[in-house]
Amino acid sequence: QVQPVESGGGLVQPGGSLRLSCAPSTAIFGRYVTRWYRQAPEGQREWVGSISSDEGSAIYPDSVKGRFTISIDNTNKLVYLQMNSLKPEDTAVYYCNLAIGGYDYWGQGTQVTVSS
Repeated sequence: QVQPVESGGGLVQPGGSLRLSCAPSTAIFGRYVTRWYRQAPEGQREWVGSISSDEGSAIYPDSVKGRFTISIDNTNKLVYLQMNSLKPEDTAVYYCNLAIGGYDYWGQGTQVTVSS
């Protein structure tokens, strides 16, 4: 079973940047789609962007467009979420979802806290 593993979370000041990574726990083959979500305390899980391994271009909701960038390293099956101009309302646990072979796999999440 594939287990996406997120890393790179932490505490950052407003206006700062962080880069999250998502890596599968085992080797994967074929086309896959990676989606990033976040969930703030007492909030619903919110989609923040997606990228597919064959298209290479990402899509985003308006809430993060222009600040967040998703990129993919197909050689190492790594997906990055670059977050710039962070705001306190970006504070959440960020999750990586890997869709491959008709199945969805979720990571355990990584905490991002934006605070001065």
